[in-house]
Amino acid sequence: MPADHDQSKVIRHKLPDRIYHWVMAVTVFVLLGTAFLPIVGIKFAWVDIHWIAGVILTLIVLYHIVRALFWQDRSTMGLGGGDIRRSSQSIKWVMRSSKSPPEKPGKYPLLQKLYHHGIAVLLLALIGTGGVMMAKIDTPFWQRNPYLLGTETWGWIYVIHGLAAMAVLAMVIIHIYFAIRPEKLWITRSMIKGWITREELEAHHDTTQWQGDGNG
Repeated sequence: MPADHDQSKVIRHKLPDRIYHWVMAVTVFVLLGTAFLPIVGIKFAWVDIHWIAGVILTLIVLYHIVRALFWQDRSTMGLGGGDIRRSSQSIKWVMRSSKSPPEKPGKYPLLQKLYHHGIAVLLLALIGTGGVMMAKIDTPFWQRNPYLLGTETWGWIYVIHGLAAMAVLAMVIIHIYFAIRPEKLWITRSMIKGWITREELEAHHDTTQWQGDGNG
């Protein structure tokens, strides 16, 4: 049977979503590097690299929003009572106050949903404030205008941008930590190759809520 019709593999992340994920990852690393390396004393011409990476991030996030709204099943990232119920069951299971294992989630468990929504808010804060801050630099498209906003407003823009950047750095570290844990490598593989096995689907997901996005 051809590989593209292998019934033992189930699509978890389609190619456009994997490309988006890895382009965003590279862009975020570039932004974090150009933001924090000069602070620790590594000097280089970082401004142009930073704002160009910021523009790329803005474009791919807009692409993701449009794709999520019109071509993806938004319910897979929705929060509901089932998420709270399963979380409560998981806590009782870990604390050994319940003999019944927690119910399996659909495509994404609660923590992955919360991470997604959290990083989305932070990236939108970075994009919004970073876009305004571009008024202070010369680009091929416009001349700088540092007087666009008042001093106090600029101060708040920088505070929000800086706090969001530090929060993103922390969340990236958390993301990498869980991505390389042995019991989570099947998820990491799915973001590289796109598929999980049918056994992994049945072991980790409630197939009445999510059965994969096709055969691998």
